[in-house]
Amino acid sequence: MLELLAGALLLAGLFFLAVGTLGLFRMPDAYTRMHAAAKCDTLGAGLVLLGLAVYHGWSVFSLKLSILILFHWITSPTATHIMARAALRAGVAPASGTRILDLRGRTMGDGR
Repeated sequence: MLELLAGALLLAGLFFLAVGTLGLFRMPDAYTRMHAAAKCDTLGAGLVLLGLAVYHGWSVFSLKLSILILFHWITSPTATHIMARAALRAGVAPASGTRILDLRGRTMGDGR
């Protein structure tokens, strides 16, 4: 029974990783590509690592995988946010029609 659950988690993780890869090719600009990659990578890698932990049962190895999942879930979104912010500050243009809001919810550069 645990093998079926582990297999389902691995397949679900591989699905999200594949969708994230597809998003890298299909999205129009760097920001949406980063978003697609980060969200799917975080969930996909988490599910794959969880599937491996379930497959190996309760052991030191599954504890290490659990710590790795936690580390990845914290660092991946943070790194993506930092890269997107750096790209915005460097002047990387978003796709046409994209609104960029400041921290107060106002559109940047509209003079309000």
